[in-house]
Amino acid sequence: MILTAGEHGLLVETGSLEISHRLDALLRAERPASVAEIVPGPETVLVVAPGADQARLRVQLAELAEVAAHGPGREAEVARAVVVPVVYDGADVADVARETGLTEAEVIARHCGRELVVGWLGFAPGFAYLTGLDPALRVSRLATPRTSVPAGSVAIAGPYSAVYPSASPGGWRLLGRTGLRVWDVGAEPPSLFRPGTRVRFEPA
Repeated sequence: MILTAGEHGLLVETGSLEISHRLDALLRAERPASVAEIVPGPETVLVVAPGADQARLRVQLAELAEVAAHGPGREAEVARAVVVPVVYDGADVADVARETGLTEAEVIARHCGRELVVGWLGFAPGFAYLTGLDPALRVSRLATPRTSVPAGSVAIAGPYSAVYPSASPGGWRLLGRTGLRVWDVGAEPPSLFRPGTRVRFEPA
């Protein structure tokens, strides 16, 4: 379905993260006229196009969504791997170990043991929700969020992992920190992570 979202937006309901990634890649490669923003989500892609002929844009989006639903599209272009070196000295490593029944070494090994994928960006500029976390590491957020989490903090919460792109409040469990800069307003694109990017953590 394609729904109206505000005055200038159309929301494509894709039904899956994989199709959202494919449609996002297709739109960026073949951006329709007047499209100013493309915002993929877990099961949607928001397209903001001020001044566009919305009827025509709906037809274009429907055609691209059909391609995304039945083929790989251009997702391979954004599926590059990013290695994130981590110093695993986070404040919550011991608590995560206790809650999961693992040792601290096992927590670190499981966090490094599989490749994650950027699902979407949200919460703050450059904050990427990394999907595919080992189910054994799924823990709740802190009951009381911290008032400030340093940039570069590597954290987990629920089924996701993340790297804090800048200092901000946060309630995710801190496993460690990285010196890798994942958000730079002077870079193009400013975020090191894009939807579909593969991410691998390793001990620094």
